[in-house]
Amino acid sequence: MMERIIEEHQETRRGNKLHNDGDQGVVKDLLDILLNISEDESSEIKLTKENIKAFFLDLFAAGSDTPAITAEWAVAELINHPNIMQTAAQEIDSVIGKNKLVEESDISNLPYLQAIVKETLRLHPAGPLILRESTEDCTIGDYNIPAKTRLFVNVWAIGRDPNHWENPLEFRPERFICEEGKNQIDARGQHFQFLPFGSGRRGCPGTSLALQVVQTSVAAMIQCFEWKLIRSGQRNGKVDMEEAAGINLPRANPLICVPVARINPFPSM
Repeated sequence: MMERIIEEHQETRRGNKLHNDGDQGVVKDLLDILLNISEDESSEIKLTKENIKAFFLDLFAAGSDTPAITAEWAVAELINHPNIMQTAAQEIDSVIGKNKLVEESDISNLPYLQAIVKETLRLHPAGPLILRESTEDCTIGDYNIPAKTRLFVNVWAIGRDPNHWENPLEFRPERFICEEGKNQIDARGQHFQFLPFGSGRRGCPGTSLALQVVQTSVAAMIQCFEWKLIRSGQRNGKVDMEEAAGINLPRANPLICVPVARINPFPSM
């Protein structure tokens, strides 16, 4: 599919150059910009067609799927834990009020909401496996690691390791809040028992954007709605939390629920 789209763009670009002696006035999309770079022999960055395909795969798979999947898991956990949803709603109401819609700039004042998203990422990491490859021979502990050795880090298992987490299968956002009311474990790879975005120079470059999108989206859903199950979306009175196979750890079954407005009318931005 990507190959066909690239070829269509290249054909259009050849036609524009043939009839207009250039592409001035032609609206360019992101693919056109990348093709310009790949065709520019003087460019410092050398892009191949495979590079361009990989870039767009990252945009679609990592940039859109993962935040949506994480938000879906968060809402599912909140439905299964109404006391936690109530506590989060009370925090939002006390900090934001009911006359203003929560915004990105408000998230820093909502530590419990941040803890909910972290706890969701601990149990349901959107990148359950991290792939790394050694660039040269090295020694780690008593092990000699040859160059080009591939390593898979099981982030899903680390987040559920009882050696690092008390009652690891329990959804408990409070574990991320210390006595001072602040989040004590960072999500950016500084604590190796919690690596939802990887760590180091090869950590996810979209960490800040992902956290802002997920936290703000989940906060708005908590602020504006109560979420009720319908019969086809529940098992024994709770949301089915079965996971499907996939690189982004999607739900096995779609989350089916009904939003009930808790603020009417909705506040404006």
